Amino acid sequence: MNPALRKDYLAALGIETWVLRGAPAPAELPAPEARPAGREEGLDWNGLRARVAACTRCSLSTMRTQTVFGVGNPEAEWLIVGEAPGAEEDRRGEPFVGRAGQLLNSMLKAIGLAREQVYIANVLKCRPPHNRDPAPGEVVECLPYLERQIALIRPKVMLAVGRISAQNLLKTDTPLGRLRLKVHSFGLARVPLVVTYHPAYLLRTPADKRKAWEDLKFAREVCAGVQR
Repeated sequence: MNPALRKDYLAALGIETWVLRGAPAPAELPAPEARPAGREEGLDWNGLRARVAACTRCSLSTMRTQTVFGVGNPEAEWLIVGEAPGAEEDRRGEPFVGRAGQLLNSMLKAIGLAREQVYIANVLKCRPPHNRDPAPGEVVECLPYLERQIALIRPKVMLAVGRISAQNLLKTDTPLGRLRLKVHSFGLARVPLVVTYHPAYLLRTPADKRKAWEDLKFAREVCAGVQR
């Protein structure tokens, strides 16, 4: 990347300089939780979107304005996964909008990616009331939708954004700080998964933007080393 352009990108994140760190060895993964298999197997994008829109598998379906399916390039190399829609996402039907979405866009731009180049989704497709954390039963019912999206996209890397997303995807209660800068994997396809901070957290704690930049560089290195 052009040094001057990179400097502009880092400025958008509020970072003046950066230092490359060595990446720790891959972490040992917990065993995946058993779930009913095959409910979405074989669905194309249109069929999957229609099934999500009509979903009543958990009580969140009675509280939503609309489902938040996901947006972006269906053949993306990068899949960004948050925890669940918030109030604005529920209203607009799109993940990561508002200030957090703008910061996510800047984070992607910092590594040379446009929002339209990646695919962005959440663990849950409906907003939990009062933006509470997803309940375990809600994750069990909703995760097959994300798994089918992953099967259709076949991303080279997944970026789990925020503690709740990372812990639900990896089935762990390990703190986010100990999950960072490691190559995890997700699903039967063992898609490489990297963990970073949620943009909403970074808006509250800008001092950790430098760590997020390290995570993004690490994810970029992982993606560069993966063949489809």
